[in-house]
Amino acid sequence: MEKINILAVQIESAIGDKQKNFRKIKSLIEDNITPNIDIVVLPELWAIGWACDKFVENAEEFENSKTVEFLSDIAKKHNVNILGGSFVRKENDKLYNTCPVINRKGDLIAHYDKNHLFSYYDDCENTYITEGSNPVMVNIEGVNVGLTICYDIRFPEIYRAYRKAGADLLVNMAAWPLSRKIHWDSLTCARAVENQTYVVALTQTGTLPTGAKNLGHSIIYDYSGNTLDEINTKEGVIKAELDFEEMYDFRKKCTVLKDVHDKYEVISQ
Repeated sequence: MEKINILAVQIESAIGDKQKNFRKIKSLIEDNITPNIDIVVLPELWAIGWACDKFVENAEEFENSKTVEFLSDIAKKHNVNILGGSFVRKENDKLYNTCPVINRKGDLIAHYDKNHLFSYYDDCENTYITEGSNPVMVNIEGVNVGLTICYDIRFPEIYRAYRKAGADLLVNMAAWPLSRKIHWDSLTCARAVENQTYVVALTQTGTLPTGAKNLGHSIIYDYSGNTLDEINTKEGVIKAELDFEEMYDFRKKCTVLKDVHDKYEVISQ
């Protein structure tokens, strides 16, 4: 596709209340979607909120996941592809922070397990969640989308790997704290600029049970780091049309990746 249209949804998740969050997401999508939207994007753990002590009781297997079923129904009703943020997925005796990818027919076509787990500043994701083993790039109607979740944004290596593999669009679905706003704004923009790739950086908003606040500054960047749309702390959506012909013309004029060395061996003197 030469162009696609993105709708990304930012919510304040009710901790541990899936049904309430289902209703919020359904309302925000139905109030804002238009017939030209190709892909809907949701934030990390939108169905239960960011609360590590809620992970075990809210874990779901793919085969009987209410979250995946809900997303499938939305996709079919509105004829859209969905990057489903993430949910806590149970497989055997392990839990994963997993992004499900749903096509327009409501089929689960891919999933990505978060590769980097945040376990600092009193968070303990790695106590409950198992690391994913690989980056996952999914082709959605001709567009190669590199999937990442929250803390992954601090690791430029995964984004460069996506770019080298042919990514057209990089997506980070997060529950990012207000206390690290500078980090979010800087790192998300950098991933777009250094890889000459569109980036959707989507996070939650609202206050957590600990009193900490989610940032709520979701942004869509173009391949030069320009902001195409953004939202601050309110619940709502951001939208953008992504023009890939324009992006590839830019890459031909500024062939940055050709200047990357095969390796950088540091010499101490």
